[in-house]
Amino acid sequence: MFHGITKRWMLNTLSVILMIVILIVVTLIFVVTYLFQSSVEQNLASTGNELSIVFSGFTSPGSTEFASASRDYVENFDEKEHVGVMVLNSTGKVVLTSTGFVPSEDEKFTDFEDASASDDGYAFWSGRLLSGEPAMSETRVIKNPDGVVVGAIRYIVSMEPVNNRILLSSGIIIAIGLIILGLVIISGLLFIRSIVRPIRRLSEAAGQIAQGDFSASEKIEHKYDDEIGDLCDAISDMAKDLQTTEQMKNDFISRVSHELRTPLTAIKGWAETMQLSERGTLDRRTFDKGMGVIIKESSRLTSIVEELLDFGRIQSGRMVLMKEKIDILAEFDEAVYMLKERAVSDGVHLLYDEPEVVYPPIYGDRNRLKQVFLNILDNALKYTPKGGVVAAQVIYSKDEPDVIKIIVTDSGCGISAEDLPRVKEKFYKANQSVRGSGIGLAVADEIMNLHNGSLDIESGEGVGTTVTLTFPVYKEGEENSLPDMVKL
Repeated sequence: MFHGITKRWMLNTLSVILMIVILIVVTLIFVVTYLFQSSVEQNLASTGNELSIVFSGFTSPGSTEFASASRDYVENFDEKEHVGVMVLNSTGKVVLTSTGFVPSEDEKFTDFEDASASDDGYAFWSGRLLSGEPAMSETRVIKNPDGVVVGAIRYIVSMEPVNNRILLSSGIIIAIGLIILGLVIISGLLFIRSIVRPIRRLSEAAGQIAQGDFSASEKIEHKYDDEIGDLCDAISDMAKDLQTTEQMKNDFISRVSHELRTPLTAIKGWAETMQLSERGTLDRRTFDKGMGVIIKESSRLTSIVEELLDFGRIQSGRMVLMKEKIDILAEFDEAVYMLKERAVSDGVHLLYDEPEVVYPPIYGDRNRLKQVFLNILDNALKYTPKGGVVAAQVIYSKDEPDVIKIIVTDSGCGISAEDLPRVKEKFYKANQSVRGSGIGLAVADEIMNLHNGSLDIESGEGVGTTVTLTFPVYKEGEENSLPDMVKL
C-alpha cells in the first residue's frame, strides 16, 4: 500500500512523531495523576492541621480525657459526608468512627506506625480497602506533654471519584494525542501526495519523452512555484529542446542526403553518358565537360564527407590539431585564390588585397585553419547574389598587438535577429533555400576555439553579414608549452 517516498516518511518521520506524541501523552498522564493525588493529600493535610487547635488544651495523659475530646471532635466534624474520621487508641486500634462502623481488623493501614515514627507526627497511606475501593488516608498522632502517644486521628477519603477524574483526563489527553497524530498523518500524506503525484507524472512523461513522444511535455502541469514546479518547467524545456534538436537532426539528415545525392547523380549521369557513347564518337568538348563535372562533383562530395567526418570527430572528442608556427597571410591568400574562379563564375566580386607589411606568425594547424577560411568564404559567396560583393581583409594594429583579425564582409541576404544567435549550433541552418549541411559553421567555430581564437558574426537581414576571425599572435616558447598535437 505504501512504498517509495511515502514508505520512507512513514518509517522515519512518522515513527519519530509517534514516539514524541506517546512520550508527551504518558508524561501528561503522570503529571495529571500526580496533581490529583497531591491535591487529595493537601486537602487531608489541611484538614488535619486543625487538630493542633482542637486538642491544644489537652494536657492529661489519661485515656479518658482523650476519648472524650475525640468524641466531641468526631461529632462536630463538618466534612463527614466527604471525609471519614477514625479515632485510634495508643496501640493503633480504631475505637471510634464518624460512620459508626469500626473497620475489620483485617484492614491493614500502615499510616499509624509511620506517623508514630515520624518527627512530624503524621503519615499518609494509599491503597485499596478489603471491599476493593481505592482510598487514601492521613493519620495524625496525639501526644501528651511527655511525648507519649495517647491516640491518633485518621482521615480517610475514597479515591474512586479522583481516579475517575484521572481516567477522564487521561482519556482526553489520549484523544488529543490521537487527534494530533491523525492531523499529522493526514497533513503528511497530503504533503507527500503533493510531491509523489507530480513526480509520478514526471516519471511517466520522461518515459514517453525517452521513447520520442515529445508531446508528453504538454501534459506536465504544476500547481505550486516550488522545487517541483521548477523541475516540471525544466523537463518541459528539456523536451522542447529535444524536440527542436530532433527536428534539426532530421532536417540535417535530409539536407545531407540531398547534398550527397546531387553530386552522385551528376557523376553517375555523366559516367553513363560517356559509357554509352560509342567509342570515338564523343567529341573532345563534351568529354572535357563531362570529366569537369565529374571532377567538380567528386570534389564537392569529398568536401561534404570530410565535413561530416570532422563533425563526427568533434562529437566524439577525436579532433586532432597538428600545430606549428605559420604565416596566416599566406594561408588566407591561398584560400582566397582557390575561390576566385568560383566567385567569377557566380558573378560575385571577391575583393582582397594582401597587406604588403609582414605580420607576426600564429601557432596553429594550417590545414584546419584553411578549412575555416574556405568555409567562411564559401558561405559569403553562397549567400551573396549575382553582382554582389564579398570583401576580405587581414588586420593587425598596434592598438591590439596580441591578436590578428580576419574580417569577411558580404552584401548578401543577411541573417535574421532570431536566427543569428543559433547559426553556430550543430544541425542549425537559417536559410533552407541555399545548399549546405548546416554543420560547417559549427566545425569552424570549434576549430577556432581549439586555436584559442574566436569566430564572431554580425548580420542584419537584407544588409549582409560580417564574420570576424580573431587569432592570438605566436609567442616565443609557445610550441614548448603546448603539445604539437592537440586532441579535443
